Amino acid sequence: MTMSAGWYLRRLSRMGPREVGGRAGDAVRRRRWRSARPDCPSVTGARFTAVLPAGTIAAIPPDAAKRLIAEADRLMYGHVEYFGVVRDDLTDPDWWCDPKTGRRAPWGYAFDVPYRNEDAVGDIKQIWELSRHQYLTVLAAAYAITGNERYAERVAEHLRSWWAANPPLRGVHWISGIELGIRLLSWVWIRRLLDGWPGAAELFEGNPVALNQIWHHQRWLAAFPSRGSSANNHVIAEAAGQSAAACAFGWFPSSARWRADALRSLERQLRANTFDSGLNRELATEYHGLVLELGLAAVAEADAADVPVPESLRLVLLRMTDALAAVVDNRLRPPRQGDADDGYGLIVDGEGTDRWGSLLTTGGAVFGRLDWWPEVTGTDVRTPLLAALIRPYAKDGTARPASRPAHFADAGLTVLRGPGEIWCRCDGGPHGFLSIAAHAHADALSVEVRHDGIDVLADPGTYCYHGQPEWRQYFRSTLGHNTLQVDGADQSVSGGPFLWTRHARTRVLDVDTSREGVARWAAEHDGYQGSVHRRRVELTAASQELRVVDEVRGPRRAVQLAFHLGPAIAADLVGNRAVLTWTRDGEGRSAVLELPEQLSWRAHRGETDPPLGWYSAGFGRKEPTTTLVGTGSADGTDGFTTVLRFGG
Repeated sequence: MTMSAGWYLRRLSRMGPREVGGRAGDAVRRRRWRSARPDCPSVTGARFTAVLPAGTIAAIPPDAAKRLIAEADRLMYGHVEYFGVVRDDLTDPDWWCDPKTGRRAPWGYAFDVPYRNEDAVGDIKQIWELSRHQYLTVLAAAYAITGNERYAERVAEHLRSWWAANPPLRGVHWISGIELGIRLLSWVWIRRLLDGWPGAAELFEGNPVALNQIWHHQRWLAAFPSRGSSANNHVIAEAAGQSAAACAFGWFPSSARWRADALRSLERQLRANTFDSGLNRELATEYHGLVLELGLAAVAEADAADVPVPESLRLVLLRMTDALAAVVDNRLRPPRQGDADDGYGLIVDGEGTDRWGSLLTTGGAVFGRLDWWPEVTGTDVRTPLLAALIRPYAKDGTARPASRPAHFADAGLTVLRGPGEIWCRCDGGPHGFLSIAAHAHADALSVEVRHDGIDVLADPGTYCYHGQPEWRQYFRSTLGHNTLQVDGADQSVSGGPFLWTRHARTRVLDVDTSREGVARWAAEHDGYQGSVHRRRVELTAASQELRVVDEVRGPRRAVQLAFHLGPAIAADLVGNRAVLTWTRDGEGRSAVLELPEQLSWRAHRGETDPPLGWYSAGFGRKEPTTTLVGTGSADGTDGFTTVLRFGG
């Protein structure tokens, strides 16, 4: 996908004067850097001191270590999967090749590479992902656990290959700051986990090529931070990677300045990216996880280097951890909300390790778990590694929730819980973060319902970012969510794949989750230009019944009401009644969905022209699922009532 001149004009219209000035300065700097690429300053006597405390590796749970080593062995045999594409070339990877399309990114000055043009470059995320070097942190962790040098030797071979193929400011891997920041964080952990290997010092601090790469990465990040309307999770990754590297690899004349500037930026941007309630302002759950991982990793490096960390930074991470504990369902699955691209801040675990359980375990080790937190039974490698470095949180009287929060007023997110492990997320929050709301979906007033962790009324997910505009549009559209569409329009207006030019405004009208028998929520939004969509949701414990009432007030009356079923759900639709069945742990489950009789109902599954009836479990992956769509008019009706009754 190549961005048009119109897209650039729309993008420019969402920037303020300060951001425009900063970007103009960046453009001048890029032109100057084309011909001015200095070598890093001379470094003598560099030593790596940010090692793990004695006994840390021994504290890794055996089953977590076993999963990690199995993952490392798959990598050693050359096997990996990124975004639904299996690669078998990892023994000798081509750093510039997209395995999905077979295209290779062009060579040249980094800022000339047309990375948004899939015809010229390929799928940029497929190319970038391998070069985050998070698979190398897994191999380095396998060496630390087993002492088997074949893992360390493979890591060294691949790092030397990458450094040779990607000199500073040349090619596709020098374009995006988030990639540089995460890559630096990976290198810090690779060096730490390889510390017992005789070749570690020669690979890093004794290697002029490595020193040059580390210095240029940090110089780049200091020069080109994400700005203004782009200061979302990207700026967190940039600051976290910069501060981590400046702490662990503090060998350069600029290291102290880079470290101080990056920690200040991280503290400021982390606060800006996080609601006071602890939820991430992008309202995209996977980015909540990414930002929390990055923040914890950055604090670990500062504490390991005995660099003071602002207490306000730790406090934000504490609130993010408590918020995550509050919103997960009984299977530790958080909401599926907004964009999700399978991005991690630090990977040192094998397949089968639960990301969210791991984060809660780390949070419990660092901050102390509260009585209402859900139990985590799984194990991981990352927690003992981070907990060995992070200074225990000082209990300074900071107020933490005495009971499990259900309503996050600033984020507009409400979780209704009922018997039989019924979990329902109601969306009454802002459209997204900053003026472009890059990772938002047009999902105001949508609901997401699970039963014992199974998606019943599902958020379909994300699937893709670049190259497939019709799929990008579908997965973030209003029709692609469990809400009501008026006159065939989205509630918010898209200006491109990461740009919204008009944002629906949502207002929560009523929340009551305090009563034992009934939980209620109501909200409205103004996204339909002259019409208001109002929705009421009520969960009754005794009957295990969820009731949703939709009203449309205003002149525009043609409506479509969509309910997306999870991929495990089979549906038998007759008229306006759908019988839902699924299996959980070998046991059959069922529910009945009574749909508004004023609308004409059809079931859609796996349609492509246009897309409808799809579920994306992860980035780059999609599968057919059933979507029920009711079509009709709101004229002459007091509202549309939908009833979901479990055990029916």
